[in-house]
Amino acid sequence: MAATPAAVGSRAHRAVLLAVTCLGQFMVLLDNTIVGAALPDMQHRLDTRLTGLQWIVDAYVLLVAMLLLSGGVFADRFGRKRVYLTGVAVFTAASLVCSLAPSLGWLVAGRVLQGIGAAALSPASLALLAASHPVPQERVKAIGLWAGLSGIGLAAGPVAGGALTDAFGWPAIFLVNLPIGAVLLLVGLRTLDESRNPGAPAIDVPGTVLSVLGVGTMTYGLIQGGARGWTSPPILGSFTAAAILLAAFVAVEARRSAPMLPLRLFRQRLFTVSNTAMVVVGFALMGSSFFFSQFFVYVQGSSILRAGLQTLPMSLAMVIVSPYAGRLAARYGYRGVVTTGLVLAGLGLLALGTVHADTGYANVWWRLALVGAGFALTMSPLTGAAIQAVSPQEGGLASGISSTTRQIGAVLGVAVLGAVVRTGQADGASFETGLDDAFLAAGAVTLATALFTGLWLTSSGAPRRTTAPGTPTPLNETSANTRP
Repeated sequence: MAATPAAVGSRAHRAVLLAVTCLGQFMVLLDNTIVGAALPDMQHRLDTRLTGLQWIVDAYVLLVAMLLLSGGVFADRFGRKRVYLTGVAVFTAASLVCSLAPSLGWLVAGRVLQGIGAAALSPASLALLAASHPVPQERVKAIGLWAGLSGIGLAAGPVAGGALTDAFGWPAIFLVNLPIGAVLLLVGLRTLDESRNPGAPAIDVPGTVLSVLGVGTMTYGLIQGGARGWTSPPILGSFTAAAILLAAFVAVEARRSAPMLPLRLFRQRLFTVSNTAMVVVGFALMGSSFFFSQFFVYVQGSSILRAGLQTLPMSLAMVIVSPYAGRLAARYGYRGVVTTGLVLAGLGLLALGTVHADTGYANVWWRLALVGAGFALTMSPLTGAAIQAVSPQEGGLASGISSTTRQIGAVLGVAVLGAVVRTGQADGASFETGLDDAFLAAGAVTLATALFTGLWLTSSGAPRRTTAPGTPTPLNETSANTRP
């Protein structure tokens, strides 16, 4: 029987909505990897050191990590279309600020604004998609397409970043967001339907402010410690302030009726273990990725374009392996798949720690691919484990917390592994030796976490759902958080 015009129109509208939301998430994910390819050019043209490059990356990741959960609540409470388009506008305007930045300070400020825009755009994009697909089966398919299509941005980043930087300089990697943002605003204003949840919880302003200040202050200490001295008063003061702010955050969250981070969820072992492991995934993945292009350019003498192409095996491995991670977890269980992935990634990082200036690329690419494939096996099942540990009504919140813990790990990874490199150089070691130490440290932490998940990542009781682990969870009207 032929489809009715209304049905065809509905399908066409949903196709446009899928394209708009995927393109927005694509832009966010592209920004995660495209900047890494441009770091050597930024260092040269902005005349900055390693600490400056760390702030360029961490200023963005920090704001995404700390505002992601609040972004989902904002979308539910004030309108998903409104928050999504506001996020697109902020992200696009911030990209223009970054491209025109005359100094490191202006670039870091632009990256902060980009992080704010991404923290609004990303959860609102999935919330819009979920609200337009009320049938659970259709919703799961739509979210799967959203994750797969937008995930292409991860693989495109290194190549696009290398090509644009090589041809036009680092500002071009931010200018590419301008036409995408303009299209999203024009099409989104005309086609997106507004939706909201009147029963959404109030915004946790104290928790949000304390989390940003606490993690931000700790990041400052980790990044600046190598330059100022680990026992200098500013660094000791920053760590002390971070401890006080984070303790205050825990105290405030424990007393609020609707906290941004319900601490009671961490009473579930499966939830705690999966999120602990996710912190390490973010730490090792983002912390090591920060140095890939710098290794190829500064240690092996590659051009920026070639370095972007040389880092591609890791991104491609993640894009190829990720769709199968949930299926493998459904068949073999969370513990086996996650532990295997962490072992592979850890071994790959240890192998990268033995690469030198004269190592041929034929003996390098497979190490990057091993790291990418290993981490791809971990992220979806870890999110699935966190979701299974909570009630069905809190699945979206659990997914958002899992994304947040990964982003916090990323902030710490760039800061800590950067400190490892700088400390080695301060002791007279070469940049190459410092990189080897950083990769070896990331590999050791990852392998230790593999032992941790092998012992503790088990479900306490029967699974509460029949959905495959790692499958995107149908979001309800109260939670619409997701990972960026």
